[in-house]
Amino acid sequence: MARGRDSGMVTGLQKAAILLISLGPERSAGIFKHLKEDEIEELTLEIANTRSVTPQLKEDIINEFYDVCLAQQYIAEGGIAYAKELLEKAMGEEKAMEVISKLTASLQVKPFEFVRKTDASQLINFIQDEHPQTIALILSYLSPSQAAMIISSLPPDSQADVARRIAVMDRTSPDVIKEVEKVLESKLASLVNQDYTIIGGVDAVVEILNTVDRGTEKHIMETLEIEEPELADEIRKKMFVFEDILLLDDRAIQRVLREVDNNDMAIAMKGSNEQVQNAIFNNMSKRLAVMIKEDMEFMGPVRMKDVEEAQQKIVNIIRKLEDAGEIVISRGGGDEIVV
Repeated sequence: MARGRDSGMVTGLQKAAILLISLGPERSAGIFKHLKEDEIEELTLEIANTRSVTPQLKEDIINEFYDVCLAQQYIAEGGIAYAKELLEKAMGEEKAMEVISKLTASLQVKPFEFVRKTDASQLINFIQDEHPQTIALILSYLSPSQAAMIISSLPPDSQADVARRIAVMDRTSPDVIKEVEKVLESKLASLVNQDYTIIGGVDAVVEILNTVDRGTEKHIMETLEIEEPELADEIRKKMFVFEDILLLDDRAIQRVLREVDNNDMAIAMKGSNEQVQNAIFNNMSKRLAVMIKEDMEFMGPVRMKDVEEAQQKIVNIIRKLEDAGEIVISRGGGDEIVV
């Protein structure tokens, strides 16, 4: 690389290579773990082709990287407007806009970022009267917990429609995204990359359904099974519900039981079928099984809402144990389980 070159004349790939060289092999190796194979190949080749770098260029690139990281932190704390205000005070209006533009141009700032920081209970009133496709677009960009709260609050006849639209959503024009953003937040000028943005999909709706209350989840899935059976089947294969305890082996069930409150288990099993109950009882001590059976018998009728909440608690425990690598859930393939 030629000496005396200004950082503004260096490509993004060259800057990344110089930054990694400056950070040293250990830190660079840590960064490589988060990159795709083709990105690693390109960077490795660029690093290999980098012969010499002036101290000034190296310093400029490190400073630029620091400014971008600082801007990301500010955006995460309070959004683009907040970041712009702080950066302007620190480095002037022109430099602040330059840094923020670099972030938005590389899609490191997601569309609807300001909406992600809005309380979901307030957002519900803001979007519930929008067209289902508009709601689906917005929910695709929100966190699963936000989207779950909103979709649960929609009218029952709209819930499955919105879920279906999220699942089949593929690519959305930046112009459409910008227009929706203007409706939601006219005061915030959001910059969106001009390439088409991939959003939604089955994984997005699965994350949402895994977070909503069981009643909403069941209603959406039952509706989709009638209207879009293939889509419902694809979604169910990626989901885990209480009855899917049958997908766990005995060892995993025993591990789950160590984390579950006995009262929650008794209430949860009041609403489960005999096959699920047997799978659970067979992995308990005889003494504990008798105790829980007695609890189930003497507690009398239980509200469906309480059953669903208890089942959701247990499902959340199962998901946490799976995320921690302590149990394995057999998804897809093998014998089909009827629950």
